Parts: sequence; C-alpha cells; structure tokens
Amino acid sequence: MDGHKVLAVVPARGGSKSIPRKNLAKVAGISLVGRAARIAASLDWVDQAIVSTDDEEIAWEANRHGIEAPFLRPDELAGDLANSIDMWRQAWLAAEAHYQMRFELSILLEPTSPLRRADDITRTVRALLDGGHKAAATVCPTPAHFTPHKTLTLDRDGVIGFYLPEGSRHSLRQTIPSYYHRNGICYAVRRPTLVDEGQIIEDDCLAVVIDRPVVNIDEPFELELAEWLLAREEAASGQSSRS
Repeated sequence: MDGHKVLAVVPARGGSKSIPRKNLAKVAGISLVGRAARIAASLDWVDQAIVSTDDEEIAWEANRHGIEAPFLRPDELAGDLANSIDMWRQAWLAAEAHYQMRFELSILLEPTSPLRRADDITRTVRALLDGGHKAAATVCPTPAHFTPHKTLTLDRDGVIGFYLPEGSRHSLRQTIPSYYHRNGICYAVRRPTLVDEGQIIEDDCLAVVIDRPVVNIDEPFELELAEWLLAREEAASGQSSRS
C-alpha cells in the first residue's frame, strides 16, 4: 500500500483453555482461523499473508483458506503466557528471512474476531499512513454498564463497593465519559514500532473506531453470538459467509 511492503499475520496457536482448539472452532461453517485467512488473502495490497502457529492442523487449515505457513511458531511463544509482541516480532523476522523481503508495515488479524470486514483492515492501515502514526488499532465504544464508573467491587464479606470513588454519582449513562476497548479486528504497525521498540499500542497508536456489533470470542456462547450476528448481516445484505 502506497509503496510499502505489507505483511499480514494471523496468530493462531493450538492451545486454548476456554474453548478447546478454539482457532479451529467454526462459525457459520468456517473455522475461525479460516475466516481470518480468507480475508487476509483477499487484500490485494498485502504482499505476503501468513499464519503464526505451533500446530500442524491449524497451519493446514490456514493454508486451505489461502495463506501460507512457512514455519511453525517456537514452543516458547505458544504457551498461555506468551505475549503478542514477542510472537508478532518472531513472525515478522522469520517471514523476512523466508521471503527475503523487508516489510515496512504489518497487520495482525486475530481469528477470535470473526466479524471483521476487509474495509476495517484497509481503513486501519490507511489511518496509520495518512496520519503518520507509529501504529493503529481498531476499538469499539465500551457500553456504559461496563465502564469503570459502573464497575463494582466486593469485599471479603461480599459487600458491594465502587471501583471508582465517584462511581456512586454516575447512575445515569449520560454522565459517564466515553471509553473504548480493543476488539482484535486489526492492529497495524510500522516496522520500527514493533521490531525495534517492542511496542504495539503503547505510544502514538491511532484508534480506528468500529461502531457496530462485533464479538471477540473467548467463551463458548460467543461462538453462538458470532453466528447469530453473521446471520443477521447476511440477511440484511442478501449474501452468505458459509463455505
């Protein structure tokens, strides 16, 4: 895009505590990793698209849906405590070595956000480039009842307290400031930001707001919610996302 070499990375390790083999779980007949792979493969401005995984079956599934698995993720980056920065950096450098190509930009597309659209990704990278920022990430507005002003605590006896001292004064949604949360649809970074500085959103990361219902899957019921939301989108557009 705009003369920049772009690498798309789909992170999909084999392990998961909340949903066994989560990245292979299906929504509307297509696996989560398959959905992320399909949309990565569809972006004509992406120079290479890969899956970062420690799992042969996931690698095969991603390849079946259009992206490559030129290497497996090292075991030390595949555990529950492995962080995204180290995983992404390893994938970036390994991809450069494999393809003998230097990527100026990279995007991360988490399979657990199956309601992403190609335009969400393009808009994120465009915002990064046009604004001259070090990174960009998609976010959603946080519903008022999930904000710090509405968050409660419980003491050892189960008695309710307010997370914020001023929380008792914010019973009306209109009095609560705007908050946002990450949705996993797209992260975009410049090479120095991640490879050299080891950062994603810590410094000069532009928010790209997604103001529609999406889901970031962590629990089993969210697979059903994602399927319902996709079916509603399909009914409205007259299209089908099933294989």
